[in-house]
Amino acid sequence: MSTQEAGSRLTNLWDKARAAGMSEPELLLYRSNLLGSDKRVTNYGGGNTSAKVMQKDPLTGETVEVLWVKGSGGDVGTIKLDGFATLYMDKLRALKRIYRGVEFEDEMVGYLPHCTFNLNARAASIDTPLHAYVPKRHVDHMHPDAIIAIAASANSKALTQQIFGGEIGWLPWKRPGFELGLWLETFCRENPDAKGVVLESHGLFTWADDAEACYGLTIDIINRATAWFETETAGKAIFGGEKHNALAHMERRAVAARLMPAIRGMISQEAHMVGHFDDSNAVLQFVCGNDMEALAALGTSCPDHFLRTKIRPLVVDFDPAKPDIAATLESLKPAVEAYRKDYAAYYERCRHADSPALRDPNAIVYLVPGVGMITFAKDKATARISGEFYTNAINVMRGASTVSTYVGLPEQEAFDIEYWLLEEAKLQRMPKPKSLAGQIAIVTGGAGGIGSATAARLLSEGACVVLADIDEAALASTAENLAGRHGKDVVHTVRMNVTDEVAVIAAYTEIAVEFGGVDIVVSNAGIASSAPVEETSLELWNRNLSILSTGYFLVAREAFKVLRQQAIGGSVIFIGSKNGLAASPNASAYCTAKASEIHLARCLALEGADAGIRVNVVNPDAVLRGSKIWSGEWLDQRASTYKTDKEGLEEMYRQRSMLKRSVLPEDVAEATYFFASEASSKSTGNIINVDAGNVQAFTR
Repeated sequence: MSTQEAGSRLTNLWDKARAAGMSEPELLLYRSNLLGSDKRVTNYGGGNTSAKVMQKDPLTGETVEVLWVKGSGGDVGTIKLDGFATLYMDKLRALKRIYRGVEFEDEMVGYLPHCTFNLNARAASIDTPLHAYVPKRHVDHMHPDAIIAIAASANSKALTQQIFGGEIGWLPWKRPGFELGLWLETFCRENPDAKGVVLESHGLFTWADDAEACYGLTIDIINRATAWFETETAGKAIFGGEKHNALAHMERRAVAARLMPAIRGMISQEAHMVGHFDDSNAVLQFVCGNDMEALAALGTSCPDHFLRTKIRPLVVDFDPAKPDIAATLESLKPAVEAYRKDYAAYYERCRHADSPALRDPNAIVYLVPGVGMITFAKDKATARISGEFYTNAINVMRGASTVSTYVGLPEQEAFDIEYWLLEEAKLQRMPKPKSLAGQIAIVTGGAGGIGSATAARLLSEGACVVLADIDEAALASTAENLAGRHGKDVVHTVRMNVTDEVAVIAAYTEIAVEFGGVDIVVSNAGIASSAPVEETSLELWNRNLSILSTGYFLVAREAFKVLRQQAIGGSVIFIGSKNGLAASPNASAYCTAKASEIHLARCLALEGADAGIRVNVVNPDAVLRGSKIWSGEWLDQRASTYKTDKEGLEEMYRQRSMLKRSVLPEDVAEATYFFASEASSKSTGNIINVDAGNVQAFTR
C-alpha cells in the first residue's frame, strides 16, 4: 500500500530526548515534520496538523486559547514555525453564530482573518474549521494511501468498522470547509471515545491531547490499515492480473524519450511544459495490468490527487509486445485532441454560472503500457509531484479494487473542487512566471566559467538546465552549487564528449526523459591552442576542428531533431570567439575552427527559420576569470605571444579593448540569455560581440 516495498511499516520516529523542553508550537512543528517526511503518510503539500495552545494575549495580557494550524499552501514535511496560521479559538467558535448554512459556507473563509492572533500574516486554509471544532488539543489530518484505499472503496464504512471497530469512525464525503468542521464536532460529541475518523474519498483524521500521543496514534492507525491490506490481498490478482510484460529498463527510457518531446510539443502551444518520467514498480504494475484502462477511466478519489493530476489520465496506445513507435506517435495527436474535447465537455456538463473559465484542457498524466507514466506541468517540481500524487492514486486503486470495488469521486464533486472559487483565488495569487518558465536548456562545457555562468543566468529566469561536460568532477561540483541555489529539480547533468556521436545522441535521450525535450541549446564546449603554423601538428589541427566545429555540428543536429518534433520553436546559441572574425597570430587551428562555428550558425539559421528555430552567436574575447582554457598551456602560450607574463595578460587584454574593460563570464551569459529570451524573438543569424570593443571583430 505504499510506493515503497509492500509489507513495510512506518517507524515511530519520535525522540523523547529531542522533544523534551520544546514548547507546544515547537512540538507541533516537530510532529508535522516527522509526519511529512514519509510519503506513505502524506504527499507534498497534502494534509495538515494543528495544536490548541494557551498563550498570553499581546493586547490584554490574559491567557487565551490559540489554534496553531498549517497555513494555506504549506507542506507539513518542510514547514517552519512561520508556516502556521494562528487564530483565537474564542473567535473561531463565535463564527458558528454567524454561519448561514452550507450554501454560504465559502463566505466563512473571509472571516478567518478576523480571528488572527498576534497579527500573524500567514493565511489560514479552508481546513481551519476541521481542526478548530475537534475538541482535542492536537489534530492530524493525513492522506495515507492505505486509508484512502479504504475511503475509496464501495463499502468504505463497513471496512472502517471491520478494521478499527469503534476506535476510528467514518463520515461520508463532504468537501472540506466550514460544514465539514461542524460534522467533525458533532461526531466527536456523539462518539467521545473515538480517536479519529475516516473521511469517505478523502483521508484520515486523528486526535489526542498530547503531541506525542497524537503522532503515535497516526502512525499506528496507518500501520494497522497497511497490515490489514497485506493480509486481505495476499494471493489475489492485482489490477486484474498482468496483461503486458514491462519492457527492459533502457528500452522503457528509449520509448519515453521518443514520446515525451512529441507530447510536449502538442501541449505547449500556450505555455511551455516540463515533463517527468516514472517507471517505478508501483507504476509498472499498474500500466501492465488488465484493469488499468478501466480503473484509470474512473478517475481519482482524494481531492489532493485530482487537483494535481486532473480527474483522469490519458492512456497512450502502445503495445509493448509489438512496439511500433511510429504508429504510437501517429496516434498521439488524435488522442490528445480527443482528451481536450472530453475535458471541455466535462467542463460544460458541470460548470456553474460563476465558475472560473476553462483551464488548460490537456492531460497531465500519460500512462504507457509496459513503459511507465509521463507527467507534464509548467515546472519540473510540479510535474514530479503530480507523478507522485498519481502514484498515490495507483496505490489507492490497488488496495480498493483488490478487496472491494474502487469508487472515484463523482464527476460533479470533482469539478466543484477543481473549479472551486477559493482554489481559483489561490491560483490568481500565484506569482507571475519568470521569462524562461517551462523552458529546457542544455549547456555544453557546462562546468566551465562561461558555461556555469550561463546556466546560472538561465536558471535565474526559470529554465531547467542540463549541464553537459567531459569533466565529471567539475560537472558534479558545478551542479551541486547550482542545485543549492536553484533547487535539485531544475539541474541535471550528462557526461558528454561533443566529438562522440553516440554520446551526443545519448545525451538528448537523457534530456528528453528527464525534462521532456529541449528549447535552448548553448554550444559552449571548447578548447584553445596556440602555436605557429609550422609547429601546428595535424593532431592539434584536427582536435580543434573536432571539438569546435564537428562537436557544434553534432550538438546542433540532434537538437534540430528534437526541436522539429516539438514544433514549438527554439533557440540555438553558439559561444564563438572574437577569433572567428578577427585573425590572431599563432592560433590558426583555433581561429579557423571558430570561424567555421560562425558559418555553421548562419547555415542553421537558414534551415531552422521555417520551424521557428533561431540560431545566433555570442563572440566573447579574453574571458580569463573562471575560464578553464586560461588555466593551462594556452595562458602561457598567449602570454609568450604578446611578450608578457600571466599576471600582465589580463591587463594587456583590457588595455587592448576599445572600452578598456575586462570581459567576465557573466557578461557572456547575459548576451546568451538575450538570445534565449523572447526579447530576441525576431533575431536569427546574428552575432553579438562581447569583447569590450575590437575594431577587427566588427561584423560586416
